[in-house]
Amino acid sequence: MDIIDTIKEQIANNTVLLYMKGSPNAPQCGFSSKAAQAVMGCGEKFAYVDILQNPEIRANLPKYANWPTFPQLWVAGELVGGSDIMAEMFANGELQTLIKDAAAKAKASEA
Repeated sequence: MDIIDTIKEQIANNTVLLYMKGSPNAPQCGFSSKAAQAVMGCGEKFAYVDILQNPEIRANLPKYANWPTFPQLWVAGELVGGSDIMAEMFANGELQTLIKDAAAKAKASEA
C-alpha cells in the first residue's frame, strides 16, 4: 500500500483524526499542544498520528490535503484546518458541535 492510500485509509477509518507532532499527552510543538487541547476539550474519543514517527506521512500529507502545515484536524473525512482554526472554532463552540455531531453519526452508523 502506498503512503497516500495509508493516509486515505486513516482518514476514512477515524471519525476524528489529528495529525500532530508528538501525542496529545506529550505534544512536541506549541501548535500541536494547542490543537490537542482543543480536540480533547470536545470530550469525544479521537485518533492521532504522530508525524514525527511517520516521516512519509509528514512528507506526503500536505500534498494530499493541500494544506502545508501541521497539525491538521480531520473530522468525518473533511479537513478542518490547523491549530489557529481549531482554537477559533473551539472558542466559539463550533468545534465541539462539529466533533460531537460527527461522533454521534459514527456511533449511529455502527449500531
